[in-house]
Amino acid sequence: MIKQVPTKSKRDVKVQFILSGDSTPAKVSVVGDFNGWDPGAHPLRKRSNGTRSVSVSLPAGRRYAFRYLGEDGQWLDDDQAHEFESNGVGGSNGIVRT
Repeated sequence: MIKQVPTKSKRDVKVQFILSGDSTPAKVSVVGDFNGWDPGAHPLRKRSNGTRSVSVSLPAGRRYAFRYLGEDGQWLDDDQAHEFESNGVGGSNGIVRT
């Protein structure tokens, strides 16, 4: 699930990436072109409601490709991405628009 909230400046959007806790590996990160596909940049944290999530501030009015990556190398998709595109290696990346 993806939630978005404009920041006070309106130049950025706070994007919250959320996965249900029962369908995710113990450690999972959101990776994308906004963080150089670096799995250490935005790890999801376990929440009291059983989900895992992380918030990322991104410039408004842009599009970003992303996926989730588990510590075991498992790729996860977000069914609620705004759209999808081929990633050129047999899968697809989710797209979020800010």
